[in-house]
Amino acid sequence: MEVRILTSDGSILCFDTGPLRHFAVEGWLGVLKYLTRDRQVWIPDTVHEEITFQSSETPSLVQVLDAQWIRVDHGGDLEYAMAFARYKDRLASGRTNLGECGVLALGDTLGAEVVLDDRIARQIAEEEGIHVISTLTLLCDGIRQGKLTVGMVEQVADDLIAGDYYLPFGRGGFRYWALEQAMIGWEDR
Repeated sequence: MEVRILTSDGSILCFDTGPLRHFAVEGWLGVLKYLTRDRQVWIPDTVHEEITFQSSETPSLVQVLDAQWIRVDHGGDLEYAMAFARYKDRLASGRTNLGECGVLALGDTLGAEVVLDDRIARQIAEEEGIHVISTLTLLCDGIRQGKLTVGMVEQVADDLIAGDYYLPFGRGGFRYWALEQAMIGWEDR
């Protein structure tokens, strides 16, 4: 049995299905690997199951399943099961949002930082005191740290939007949005 250790040092980053799926489909999964290279990247088994199911129709998702830098957590302890059940009661409908429930449960029980773009799941994370960031925050952090350029993130954002990923701006709107939201500064332009 695997021992799960609570961490609050920010060493674990737990992803939901959406970012991994869309970055893989649009050919940008390497950007996430690069941005997270100093941290452990985990997904709950529910996210792994969602990606596995979707990979039959979207073969590019196999790269997520095969990624050696992504660890699958099977949530085999009682504390995780109880947290998962709590989030399932609040968020899931049938099989919908089970990935988010697993991400929230890992954030809750491990002290992991979670990457969620779903508004309701993010709201629940904030209410529960789980450190949550969005995909855009991760990308903007990459710009501020000098790992990515604004131009590169503009292309990533436009490709995600073209692939029907919801972002709070339209194609070509990343730079203006990021400046307006103070996610990047004028010096980052």
